[in-house]
Amino acid sequence: METTTKLPLQVTATPAAVALIGKLRGKHGGLMFHQSGGCCDGSSPMCYPLGEFLVGESDVLLGEVDGTPFYIGRPQFEYWKHTQLILDVVPGRGGMFSLEGPEGVRFLIRSRVFQDDEIGALRAAGKI
Repeated sequence: METTTKLPLQVTATPAAVALIGKLRGKHGGLMFHQSGGCCDGSSPMCYPLGEFLVGESDVLLGEVDGTPFYIGRPQFEYWKHTQLILDVVPGRGGMFSLEGPEGVRFLIRSRVFQDDEIGALRAAGKI
């Protein structure tokens, strides 16, 4: 009997992150996230009004978090493609251009390395 592995989410969020997304959506309408590998603010997940950040060929749509598209820069994706990204929230100041800045909290990424069967499923699906 053949067993199949459910395709794991490449990005997910904690309940606190989902709650903050809802709050921000209420204030700003549709949202989007972008994660790059830059320094300073660029190393944090950035939350923008939907369409405010122009994505291109060098960006990968990793998935959606609470209906919000989450993009990652291709170089960063290559580095993290074997890892599930978990969007979370902690007290502190958000990125200068990220919408959560005035809320007294900031988004950050936690992660876990995929199991071998999850990596196999992602490869078979053409996701990595």
